[in-house]
Amino acid sequence: MAKKEEKFNLGFVKPRILEEEMKDSYLDYAMSVIISRALPDVRDGLKPVHRRILYSMYNLGLTHNAKFRKCATIIGDVLGKYHPHGDMAVYDALVRLAQDFSMRYPLVDGQGNFGSIDGDSAAAYRYTEARMTKIAEQLLSDIEKDTVDFMDNFDGTRKEPKVLPSAIPNLLINGQMGIAVGMATNIPPHNLGEVVDGLVYLIDHPDATIEDLMEFIKGPDFPTGGAIYDINEIKEAYATGKGKILMRAQATIEEGKRGEYKIVVTELPYQVNKAALVAKIADLVKEKRIQGISNLRDESDREGMRIVIELKKDAHPQKILNSLYKLTPMQESFNVNMLALVGGIQPKVLSLKNILEYFIEHRKEVVTRRIKFDLEKAKERAHILEGLKIALAHLSQVISTIKKSKTRETAKENLIKKFKLTEIQAQAILDMKLAQLAALEREKIEKEYKEKKKLIKEYESILASPKKILKVIKEELLKVKEEFADSRKTKIYKTGIKEFKVEDLIPNEEVVVTLTKAGYIKRIPINTYKVQHRGGKGIIGATTKEEDIIDRLIVSKTHDFILFFTNKGRVFQSRVFEIPSGSRISKGQAIVNLIQIRGDEKVTGVLSFSEFKEGYLFMVTTKGTVKKTKIIDFKNVRKSGLIAIKLAPDEELRWIKQSSGKDEVFIATAKGLAIRFKEKDVRPMGRASHGVKGINLKKDDKVVGVDIIKEGKDKGRYVLVVSENGLGKRTLLRNYKVQNRGGVGIKTAKVTEKTGDLVTVKIIDDKATDLIISSEKGQLIRLPVKSISILGRDTQGVRLMKLEKGDKVASVSVLRKEEIEEEKEKK
Repeated sequence: MAKKEEKFNLGFVKPRILEEEMKDSYLDYAMSVIISRALPDVRDGLKPVHRRILYSMYNLGLTHNAKFRKCATIIGDVLGKYHPHGDMAVYDALVRLAQDFSMRYPLVDGQGNFGSIDGDSAAAYRYTEARMTKIAEQLLSDIEKDTVDFMDNFDGTRKEPKVLPSAIPNLLINGQMGIAVGMATNIPPHNLGEVVDGLVYLIDHPDATIEDLMEFIKGPDFPTGGAIYDINEIKEAYATGKGKILMRAQATIEEGKRGEYKIVVTELPYQVNKAALVAKIADLVKEKRIQGISNLRDESDREGMRIVIELKKDAHPQKILNSLYKLTPMQESFNVNMLALVGGIQPKVLSLKNILEYFIEHRKEVVTRRIKFDLEKAKERAHILEGLKIALAHLSQVISTIKKSKTRETAKENLIKKFKLTEIQAQAILDMKLAQLAALEREKIEKEYKEKKKLIKEYESILASPKKILKVIKEELLKVKEEFADSRKTKIYKTGIKEFKVEDLIPNEEVVVTLTKAGYIKRIPINTYKVQHRGGKGIIGATTKEEDIIDRLIVSKTHDFILFFTNKGRVFQSRVFEIPSGSRISKGQAIVNLIQIRGDEKVTGVLSFSEFKEGYLFMVTTKGTVKKTKIIDFKNVRKSGLIAIKLAPDEELRWIKQSSGKDEVFIATAKGLAIRFKEKDVRPMGRASHGVKGINLKKDDKVVGVDIIKEGKDKGRYVLVVSENGLGKRTLLRNYKVQNRGGVGIKTAKVTEKTGDLVTVKIIDDKATDLIISSEKGQLIRLPVKSISILGRDTQGVRLMKLEKGDKVASVSVLRKEEIEEEKEKK
């Protein structure tokens, strides 16, 4: 007993370190997945499951012109003979081969429900039927002529091909996807005609570069159409085998009879689910992430795809389309990873040229083996025909020899000895029919023999010349192109698409930006305000907090840059579209959510402009200090802000204007004084400097208005004065002479108890058409500038706005002629 145990231990139990066993076992599993399941062969572009499906259909006689057979029959045949895995795994693979939205050139002709681009599943395999497509037969062409190697199936009961002969470059024209262990492949489909042209060129020019090949193979060609961008990205993917190709849906903007617009989508990026896309758009509209869409419907039918997105009348079609590209799968990236098995065992990332070269090498081997096979068959037949010719030349003697022989075997031996024949020739003579002794039949044998000799010579000539083999490959490829090539489905745009910026998704509309003293900001469409007559009460412009008032009101566009200057002399930068949108009566959002101001800091100056350009920002403080700094110095403002001007302890920054460096400066005070001096009197300074005196103020006075005047531009220009009690006037600008910087100025208005202190002083011209005046309690009025009287400098003005008791004017904004015209066009 002890001896038996010793023998058992020594003969069958092998000690093994656990880590090594796990490592080896996992590697075996990984290689099995890589080779036997997940990755395609570079030669025929098929994974084992696809190859077995097509080979099974070939053996079942399911060619393109045969009767359809139940998919259950095919699945059973594949499972029982070649692929011992799950039935649904095999059926899913077969279904994909039949889907014209998955395969550029479908290899299976399906009858029944094989799924849809909406993500619908195929019907069960007991309901569907299938057969091969005509182009699929090209994959199996000449397989019976010993063109490829065969191997045992899983149980050793039959043989299956290691690879298909593949007369078409299937890996490129249909692409392939697969996830193995530690690696994945994602090869896009291409146009057959282009790939054949590329192969022919490479056969003639083996040293061709990727650029040369791209003259023929322009880029991927997806079955769902769409568009791809950036020839440089495509080139990189072809050169390295890896890359990212941007895909977009094909969408057009159509105008209706009533001036309304709609976006019509007719093609989608590859592998995008149409139903999921429609649902995504609907969700974005529901969540108000995309605004301006009034209706959405899918009008797709057998004629083709058609998703209709109807827009509201005031919507901007291109902006909405940009939003759809940005936020939905209407724009996707195809991540190229051209990984395939080389030699059936080694996974490699291949360039476009590599794939073409491997396919040509495969075709060389297939064509060579086929011609050798045909040569052997021709030689065998010629050998038999030679024997038949001998028999016919000595017909009487042959008949006599056969008649004298006792058995068939004796007759064969006698013929071999007497006429020096081979056993095969003797057998062929014995198998001859009497009808072949007729004269015409004898001529046929003679003719066939000559043809075989000619064929043998031709085959031997081809086999002796690699160039002739390549010529045969070219001719066969061109025949394939002639029969199966079609026009390109996917459009290619040479330039790339820039990364979407937020402004690409937002209409560049005119808006009013309001900022309250308590620090609440919002933007409102300009057409919210209607023109009213002078002296009207106005409309409620904002719902403010108790004791809060509107402090700043500017007219701008949503794409403009906006600079916020604080009382502490700091500056912050934002974009107008980043300011929260609100209604006419909404409070707005606290500005601390937009910029990082401190608790003791308030925004006192707001300036918007479309771009950073040449010129200066001219700053004026409440104490009359002035300073000018180049605009370009404010191009890159940190989120935490930058110092715009150094201030004295009791001084605040309140006004910032754009200037050219050759302008004049106009400063007015609350007590009705004003000074006009040349801008060149103030030298340019850096951001961190303090500035110089612009006007010499009395102890109880402060600056309330600042403006820039183009030199010598007095004609048709006025000084607009508005006081806190709602009075105002226009005064001719020429009534104000140029003085030296730093003086006390001259009178610009008669300030009394009736008028109250001046609130604002602005320089306007004939293009100024309307004023928007806001009060501390939130009232707004819009009135024509022409309705404001032109009076002298030392006057009070006329009533512009009726105010409730205790209310005062807070701010004034001027609208110009071009702004009003644009507003009317929008209406």
